Amino acid sequence: MMNRAMITLVGGFAVLLWSTTVQAGPIDTSRHTHPENVQLVHEAEHSVDHAWEVYHRAALGGTVASPDLQAQIEQHLHEARTLVTQAQEAADRGDAGAVERLVGQINLHTEQAIAGSKEQKR
Repeated sequence: MMNRAMITLVGGFAVLLWSTTVQAGPIDTSRHTHPENVQLVHEAEHSVDHAWEVYHRAALGGTVASPDLQAQIEQHLHEARTLVTQAQEAADRGDAGAVERLVGQINLHTEQAIAGSKEQKR
């Protein structure tokens, strides 16, 4: 019972934090010198937003498999957000190689977060 209360408390706190973050909205790539890089980063932002949504539904529903898994999921999501910032900077510099590498890492983190969020309690 104590674990359920703790997960609910942490899940509620996570939702509060998530609701204060900015989600990726539409983007106008025409004003950027490297629109293809900016578009890749923008799509990665949307995948991170989606992963957060999947996680929050699981956390609020109390279906995250364990507190340890919850911490791992949150770490993947925070790492993905950090990588998005780095990818945005690389896109601004026109560094297509760095953008592709960073977007690949973002995708790995979001995939792991989503898979963990879907793992059911036993």
